[in-house]
Amino acid sequence: MDRSTRHGCTVTAESVVVDHRLDAVSSGSRTVGPIKTVLNHLFIPIGMFSPLPIALAAIATLTVVLVSTLKGTGWEPTGDISDEILERRAKSLPETDFPEPGNRALGGGGGGGAIPAGGEGGEGELEEGGAVSAGPADIPEDEIEYFDVEFAKQGETIELANNQTILDQGEDHGWDLPYACRQGQCVSCAGRVADGPSEDYLEHDNQQMLEDAELDDGYTLTCVAYPRDSFTIETGEAP
Repeated sequence: MDRSTRHGCTVTAESVVVDHRLDAVSSGSRTVGPIKTVLNHLFIPIGMFSPLPIALAAIATLTVVLVSTLKGTGWEPTGDISDEILERRAKSLPETDFPEPGNRALGGGGGGGAIPAGGEGGEGELEEGGAVSAGPADIPEDEIEYFDVEFAKQGETIELANNQTILDQGEDHGWDLPYACRQGQCVSCAGRVADGPSEDYLEHDNQQMLEDAELDDGYTLTCVAYPRDSFTIETGEAP
């Protein structure tokens, strides 16, 4: 064992080693201390938070969300373009031979002289405090009559009732007869009675297009014509 005398004390090699180790431990403790202190400051205790600021922040957030929802996205609907689309579609479709209701496109001329069924001041007009009288379509069941009507172009004779129009009964029989308005306001459904004046063989319910002279020539509007005798008719014939 090596020994030496330092300031009157005997120092061995082992004691020197121990002294160096104690100095190292002491130096390490001085280094770890500040790091521990910094780490302790990084972790803020939960008790330092106050519930009042948290509640105020939550209320402010909800208020902003609610206002944004009520305000909406700012989107506004576009204008109505349905009329524009219909107009474009009408221009793109080809013209047809069928006249518009109220337009006497077939045969020319006007229908200003026509008088609805019942005549002026007759049963067909609505009187003050009264009611419109029943038309041919309102005939009671026990008064319905049937007549043999020959359709010249179709080459067939069928039995027609006097409470339905010639057009309706022809369609019920399976024929594709011409028509447009079905209200007596055009001449698309016109036909001609071959036996004489049309009103000798049928009754018109509010036809507004045929003149008296045309009725005398046998012309009729099948959409408002009700048979009251047997006759021959040519459909698709306009004055």
